[in-house]
Amino acid sequence: MEPDPNKGASPAGLSQRTLGVPAITLMVIAASAPLTGAAGGVATAYAVSGSKGVPLGIFIVAVILAVFAVGYSAMSRFITNAGAFYSYIAQGLGRPLGVGAALIALVAYNAMQVGIYGLFGFQLAIFLGAKFGIASPWWLWIVLCIVVVGVLGVNKIDLSAKVLGTLVAFEFVVVLFFDVVALAAAPEGIDTVTLQPAELFGPALGIVLVFSVASFMGFEGAAIYGEEAKDPKRTISRATFAAIAIIGIFYTFTAWAFSIGIGPGQIVAQARERGPDLMFVFMGKQVGTLVADVMMLLFLTSVFAALQSFHNAVARYFFSLGREGVLPAWFAQTSRHGAPWAGSVAQTAIALVLTIGFALYGIVFGGYATWGEELFPVLTMFTWLTNTGAMGLTLLMAVIALAVIGFFRASRRGLTLWSTFAAPVVSGLLLLWIFVQILVNFHVQMGQERPTLGTYVLPLVVLLAGVVGVFWGLRLRTSNPAVYRRIGHGTD
Repeated sequence: MEPDPNKGASPAGLSQRTLGVPAITLMVIAASAPLTGAAGGVATAYAVSGSKGVPLGIFIVAVILAVFAVGYSAMSRFITNAGAFYSYIAQGLGRPLGVGAALIALVAYNAMQVGIYGLFGFQLAIFLGAKFGIASPWWLWIVLCIVVVGVLGVNKIDLSAKVLGTLVAFEFVVVLFFDVVALAAAPEGIDTVTLQPAELFGPALGIVLVFSVASFMGFEGAAIYGEEAKDPKRTISRATFAAIAIIGIFYTFTAWAFSIGIGPGQIVAQARERGPDLMFVFMGKQVGTLVADVMMLLFLTSVFAALQSFHNAVARYFFSLGREGVLPAWFAQTSRHGAPWAGSVAQTAIALVLTIGFALYGIVFGGYATWGEELFPVLTMFTWLTNTGAMGLTLLMAVIALAVIGFFRASRRGLTLWSTFAAPVVSGLLLLWIFVQILVNFHVQMGQERPTLGTYVLPLVVLLAGVVGVFWGLRLRTSNPAVYRRIGHGTD
């Protein structure tokens, strides 16, 4: 007897019809890590760009992504697949390009997640050393975190949703508290200098938008949970727009409040001096060390929430590709709870291998001599991999905008010209421009004064994955037509 898809999980598939709009929205927002983005992303954007226009830049990116979401959500009404990007591009632009997109997505999501592990290990080791005198290697905490994330990944998705929802709620509370304190401090008064176009539109525009789009990474993941949503034709669209709106308003307001708290005239200089610690140093001075310590602990849980969210996304990509025969069928195995345990285990293994690789590079091969022992995981593991992931996901979003046009070219299926053509064209061109800006400024994101040959090794890995995927798709067309026909159509 076939299991009831409305009651839990099938041993041969994902958990069915268990997630509503709030659950998916919170899991998507968790990937953006509100507290991490506010403390790290916003401060870094001010520091690296040298521009006061960061709040306006974030708002503009939110508008661009909202326009992108018009076509993306329109497609979600007709395609329900845990492979999301992969399936959308396969059905909109052809199966070989879909396989290429799948491999880029796997590389990008894995890079984002493993890179964030570096930040987690660094911050926890530093915190324990400063507060309790516990000297510990950064990689130890990463390994322990990988285990916890992996355990949650092989359990029912509802458990992850509850954990992430709780952590995100705490993040919002603490960042809003920071906003209130910042506005109350206002050493130069409250004004709108950082929201004025003159502060943004200049030489720094590109780099501001690069850092701004990175703050939103993960919002596109709503479609990944389509097979597990209660009403995928409506839930995915609503969750996507809700996530963009919440993240956009939240980050814009916080970036503005940040500038008011420090002072618009001092925000760039202070961000360059303090970096991600600026928020916690500021709060320590304003409300005391205890509050700042609590915020640091919540910062760590924020990073953990992002790790869990990206882990879930990667596991479902593995599942989708295994189910359709693009990868070995082993990846399609799920638990009795409907969790893609094989994909989860695969992602856990990748994270462990890369963490060990970075640790050996630092300890054995002289990486510490070049980068410094204390900041090594941040300056290498975190910076290199998260920027690589953001680049790959931005490229995929630009391609998806084109895929929307391809999907609806024969028939708009009752939808408007705006959602099936105009919005994808506008957002696709803007996202492509941002992708170019990421490449042009990749050395800046890598902490280099000027590009070198090594600057573009990681971007080439992403692009090479796409090329390999396209050729693999073409080979499947001749060698295994049955598998080829299923590409991007696993739930049809």
